[in-house]
Amino acid sequence: MKLHELKPNEGSRKNRKRVGRGMASGHGKTSGKGHKGQNARTGGGVRPGFEGGQTPLFQRLPKRGFTNINRKEYTIVNLDKLNQFEDGTEITPEVLLDKGIIRKSKSSVKVLGNGTVDKKLTVKAHKFSSAAKEAIEAAGGTVEVI
Repeated sequence: MKLHELKPNEGSRKNRKRVGRGMASGHGKTSGKGHKGQNARTGGGVRPGFEGGQTPLFQRLPKRGFTNINRKEYTIVNLDKLNQFEDGTEITPEVLLDKGIIRKSKSSVKVLGNGTVDKKLTVKAHKFSSAAKEAIEAAGGTVEVI
């Protein structure tokens, strides 16, 4: 196979529909829009979810609860993830991001007490569960709220 012999796959390249270019093109006169009506007009058509005047589905469904606009999202880190660090390491959200334990740099970090920690670590995070705090301090480490 040579460079000049390369061809796209069959059916992968399609010519665009050139409307309003005369009757011989097959898309002349009304340009595939039919005769009159809302969809034939410039800027015509209906918004997404419009059901022809019938009450739309999103309005027919019951509404429940509310969304707190001041809700704070936390990225959760469990104690067993902290065991991969060496003794005496200072763990911050930036260190966790570099190691790939958390994904977003801007998110707050909460340490939960799932698993065990057997190394002396200095953990800096935005929140700690009481079980996590006790476990880190029992292993000889320190806890610091940012």
